[in-house]
Amino acid sequence: MALTIGVDVGGTKIAYGVVDEHGTILERGLRHSPAGSPEKMALTIADAVTELAARHAVEAVGIGAAGFVDETRSVIRFAPNLAWREEPLRKKVGELVGLPVVVENDANAMAWGEYRFGAGRGESHVVCVTVGTGIGGGIVLGGELYRGRWGMGAELGHMQAVPGGRACGCGNSGCWERYASGSALLMEARNNAQADPAGATHLLRLGGSVEGIQGEHVTEAARQGDRAALAAFESLAEWLAQGLADMAAVLDPGCFVIGGGVSGAADLFVDRVREEFAARLTGRGHRPPAEIRVAEMGPSAGLVGAGDLARLR
Repeated sequence: MALTIGVDVGGTKIAYGVVDEHGTILERGLRHSPAGSPEKMALTIADAVTELAARHAVEAVGIGAAGFVDETRSVIRFAPNLAWREEPLRKKVGELVGLPVVVENDANAMAWGEYRFGAGRGESHVVCVTVGTGIGGGIVLGGELYRGRWGMGAELGHMQAVPGGRACGCGNSGCWERYASGSALLMEARNNAQADPAGATHLLRLGGSVEGIQGEHVTEAARQGDRAALAAFESLAEWLAQGLADMAAVLDPGCFVIGGGVSGAADLFVDRVREEFAARLTGRGHRPPAEIRVAEMGPSAGLVGAGDLARLR
């Protein structure tokens, strides 16, 4: 049985585990992410790998990292929430652990995990969209992970949805993630509560004030029938549907997989996304529409995907 180690590196934590060829995690661990120090990060990852490799016969390591990874899958060019700048992570970790190492963008790793073992099973053309604080994504075309010429493709959240729109942390304005993410959902709910307090009784009770409303309050209030919270989810669904329809016009996937933290509330918006997507699809009525599925693997998708990509190096 070919075993690998998958590592999912985020701004606050590092999840890691031993993955078999069926996508099963045989052992896993979790460590604090030393986001401010590239040297400490490499050492922490290597120590986690060494810990597992001492107990399992592993053949390679896959690292899913939140940042722009170069076309050789070795150097992290830039990471918005970590201190990586032109960081040769594959070389550093490989020298420390004595195993082949592959570095991949974390959203790409998540997409591969869902394609191979989760909601994307059975489709050869899959687009995964992670809806969380922002929007990430990964694209599988013809059974191959699409990375772009320089390894930096599938930054789906930074398609420009509204020219001259809301400022984005990427330096541009009007990006899709400023309208269709968890952050956008929260902003919309707060704005709705400010404009219509009578329709936001549950939201305001949970948050204590407009400023006190948090993401989890929006979901809870919507499930209680709060008008302002439900309207925020309606807006999210419409913006998501528009972005998916735009991507379908270019990529023509068999299915979209919606993941990320907001997908935990999919029951509140995914049916509306499907309706709006069908209404906005180019050539609707004369083409098969892509399925819109909810991710199945949760937070394990990135770890499993990274481990499986290491196997395919």
